[in-house]
Amino acid sequence: MRAARLIKMVLLLQSRPSMTAAELARELEVSERTVTRDAQALSEAGVPVYADRGRAGGYRLVGGYRTRLTGLARSEAEALFLSGVPGALREMGLQDAASAARLKVAAALLPSLRDAPDSAARRFHLDAPAWFREPRTPPLLPVIAEAVWADRRIAAVYRRGDTTVERELEPYGLVLKAGVWYLCARVPGGGAFRTYRMDRFDAVEAHEERFARDPDFDLPAHWAAQAERFARSILRAEVVVRLSPAAVRGLPRVVDPLSAREALAGAGEPDRDGWVTVTLPVESEEVAHDQLTALGPEAEVLAPRGLRERFARDAVRLAALYGT
Repeated sequence: MRAARLIKMVLLLQSRPSMTAAELARELEVSERTVTRDAQALSEAGVPVYADRGRAGGYRLVGGYRTRLTGLARSEAEALFLSGVPGALREMGLQDAASAARLKVAAALLPSLRDAPDSAARRFHLDAPAWFREPRTPPLLPVIAEAVWADRRIAAVYRRGDTTVERELEPYGLVLKAGVWYLCARVPGGGAFRTYRMDRFDAVEAHEERFARDPDFDLPAHWAAQAERFARSILRAEVVVRLSPAAVRGLPRVVDPLSAREALAGAGEPDRDGWVTVTLPVESEEVAHDQLTALGPEAEVLAPRGLRERFARDAVRLAALYGT
């Protein structure tokens, strides 16, 4: 533990002109007294750490000293490619590996480039969860993430509705979609790849046994296909609706993008008022009512009759509420 801290201290000093004891203590998560002892230990080991006294003083490396302890471990190298997703790294338990990787890269940069990581962080931030939803980290995510990185099989207990099933799985990849984590995996023996919601795992145990990863598996392509298949599977009903030009522009904002694309692709010619009639795939009449209400008087439901009558009742109630 101390050896890793001493290495980190050297890398910190190598990446900056100087650091105060308080700054080092904060970065190393130790007391300033421990920083003083560590600096003395490094000096005794031949690392030229120099302490500047006074209120503006601090620690620095003398004579352009450079350590070669910048080689990335595998976990650090892998985590480095996820460093733009700090929340995901933290939830998977990779925050320390990513921090060490960034520090080593910064230490290896030329002095003129050492502000690049801070410059990028000030200009770009990724916030993955959706609005108005409190993100929840699945408690078993770190265990499964470790198995994914190491290509280790897992024994899992998974909830499906009111029942639970036990599965042996080969965990291939993790996906974070709008704040929800998913696992792409398959049963041993070359079965079909399936997608599992991480918050539905009740228990997971990683085996020592590793599986041979299918080199043809493409996680982004698999997820894109699964997402489109899921979107199509829930569009079980249709409504016929007449849309004004404003509603045509607003439709992709209020319904599923796939549904909007298919409806507008099959739209007829605009009438003399510029309105078009489309057949819109929807999840249900209930969902369609909620979605199309957002378009207000820019959309007229023609069918089914029950949904049209529901909008007519809404119009009567609104007229009574607001007056004529």
